[in-house]
Amino acid sequence: MVKFIQKKIGCAEALELPPPECPQKRVVFVVAAAIIDTDGRILIAQRPEGKAMAGLWEFPGGKVGGDETPEFALMRELKEELDIDTRPCCFSPIAFASHDYDDFHLMMPLFVCRVWKGQPKGKEGQKFKWVHKHELFDYEMPEADIPLVTQIQDLL
Repeated sequence: MVKFIQKKIGCAEALELPPPECPQKRVVFVVAAAIIDTDGRILIAQRPEGKAMAGLWEFPGGKVGGDETPEFALMRELKEELDIDTRPCCFSPIAFASHDYDDFHLMMPLFVCRVWKGQPKGKEGQKFKWVHKHELFDYEMPEADIPLVTQIQDLL
């Protein structure tokens, strides 16, 4: 069997190659939020020491439990991580990431949240910042989050 070539080519060129093999990886389903304040700034959080990809900046969120919808998982994660109260009706889907890491495949919808109760605070020791959308590329992020930045900049 032919292995898929790991270089950037266009779709038309890819169609000239044999079909790639489907990688056998577990799929991790996570959810994230672009929390936007009244000044139009977006909250990003820095992954704390001891976690995978520590030090990188990301949109807050986390894993979706087996019995949760993405919106309820996001509501739970924002309370656990930032101590803010939200509801599923506070979220509007804006973007989606599907990214292949070495040992798993990540699926991540991104929601916009403009309404919440409470002042965000890093309950897990993480730092966070409010940044304007044009500043997002100034922060090192996990590979899966990078395409979301472009979508945020185009859609917000």
